[in-house]
Amino acid sequence: MSTLLGLSFGHHDSAAALLIDGRVVSAIQEERLSRMKHDSRFPHHAIRHVLAVSGIRPQELDAVYYYEDPFRKFERIARTHLFRDRAGLAAVVREWVARGKFEILGRIASELRIDRSRVFHCRHHESHAASAYFSSPFDRATVVVIDGVGEHETASAWMGDGTSLRMFAHLRFPHSIGLLYSAFTSFLGFEVNDGEYKVMGLAGYGVPCRTGDVLKTLLSRKPLRLSSRYFSSILRGGMFYTPAFLELFGSPRALNASIADDELENGSGAAIEADRRYADIAASIQLVTEELVAGFVCDAVARTGVQNVAIAGGVALNALANARLVNEHGLHLYVHPAPGDAGAALGAALWGHCVHRGGRRPKALNHCFLGGAYSAEEIETALRDGGFWQWTRYASMGSLFDETASLLAAGKVVGWFQGRSEWGPRALGARSILCRPYPAEMRDRVNAQIKFREIFRPFAPAVLAERAHEVFEMKPAERLTQPESFMLSIVRVRDEFRSIIPAVTHVDGTARVQLVWPHPETHFRSLLERFSARTGIPVLLNTSFNLRGEPIVETPADALQTFSWSGLDVLAIGEFLVFKCDLP
Repeated sequence: MSTLLGLSFGHHDSAAALLIDGRVVSAIQEERLSRMKHDSRFPHHAIRHVLAVSGIRPQELDAVYYYEDPFRKFERIARTHLFRDRAGLAAVVREWVARGKFEILGRIASELRIDRSRVFHCRHHESHAASAYFSSPFDRATVVVIDGVGEHETASAWMGDGTSLRMFAHLRFPHSIGLLYSAFTSFLGFEVNDGEYKVMGLAGYGVPCRTGDVLKTLLSRKPLRLSSRYFSSILRGGMFYTPAFLELFGSPRALNASIADDELENGSGAAIEADRRYADIAASIQLVTEELVAGFVCDAVARTGVQNVAIAGGVALNALANARLVNEHGLHLYVHPAPGDAGAALGAALWGHCVHRGGRRPKALNHCFLGGAYSAEEIETALRDGGFWQWTRYASMGSLFDETASLLAAGKVVGWFQGRSEWGPRALGARSILCRPYPAEMRDRVNAQIKFREIFRPFAPAVLAERAHEVFEMKPAERLTQPESFMLSIVRVRDEFRSIIPAVTHVDGTARVQLVWPHPETHFRSLLERFSARTGIPVLLNTSFNLRGEPIVETPADALQTFSWSGLDVLAIGEFLVFKCDLP
């Protein structure tokens, strides 16, 4: 039996993943257990969790794989500071020494109490490429990685064939599609490495404007080159842009300043006009990014002649760009469900299994329920320890599904905690907040009273896979591994359904769909079937079970705490329904 552990940590989104004989047994992000958003520290909690799933001790591991080359990464950082910020270089060296970044592999061996000879590393983009290709359903594929930056690469193209991966093209730092988008993320008042998806939401309220034309003059496309006059290769104060950038695009939006979608659509006044300008800028950078992504991917496909495409890296979370690859370019697309740095932990282990150790290619990853599961006894203990007293335990899960579907149909908002938690940033029906997709006020209630987040951000519709094409402008669902199964693509809502499911229809008429399949069988599928039978609508509003700024809940105690602090009406957790007050 071969047991391999993959790790990512040290930058952001630490994680651990365990393979046994090439099969993904467990994978979880550190933040889910530490409760620190984007936790970058050594993943003690995640390691203990994935090993406990299979009852394996660290000493029984055959090998551990780290997701990047620390020395190549330091070389890039040092070169950047050497020419631009020599005082900053000294600070970087001190940080690397203090945090043990020069001895990461030795630290892993020490923390796990295993021999250093069993610890290896691959390159950053190598781990991303492996996560996408070896999780995909393709035996041959064009593999693309696009992110901010790894060691030196910011985008790379690979040929995947059997168990081999060969890089044949790349972009190098500081020329980066990901950092370009991050520059505008910061300019638009959102946090880098966290708020990029908010830019996509804001873009729906704008129209591409002169910003896009100006932006195109600041970069060349083949290969991509960013002008150092406008874009900084060193992050300063959360910004990747320079004073010259501000001369062109105006003053930045204040960090996390509020924007109201009804005002963007109907309001007037100087403040509203400023917000509309930001929305137009968001639409412009979104359009330019889509074009850059499509250009890089299509160039790679032209070189390989293979239209099966597996993609990873943080930019792979750009669902609008993914949709264009499929709809406009006819590509067969697989997007790893955790395409960012957390997913690279699994990629490192897969690279170790297939490439480094010559193992057999694993089966496609067609679901992402790889985290923790909790027994009825553990849940009941959490209820009693938390001081909850108004709850019902159901003798059959079918009865709980029936009652929950009735509550949803009646307009209640439900916290949904069932089975193993999801791998990746999307809640796909294991740790979700659910409500009916109508009327539009349901969206506003969940945003304002439950999630406590920006009103302009849309919610996703979870839909029965076999009926998705009836509601959305898409082909009949074909495979469990298509991007929509992981909420990683955007489709248009059919005109006749926009008034039926307004709470999940974005202002531009689109939605980030989640296909819910009959197999593998999940409690969420059973609930959605019952809701559809009661209402005639095969769609539920699905958003992640967390409050603004917090990780998605992982344990029963996390779920009960979030339930207490939010405006949720009821919590369906395992065999239990938990209430705050008597429901009619």
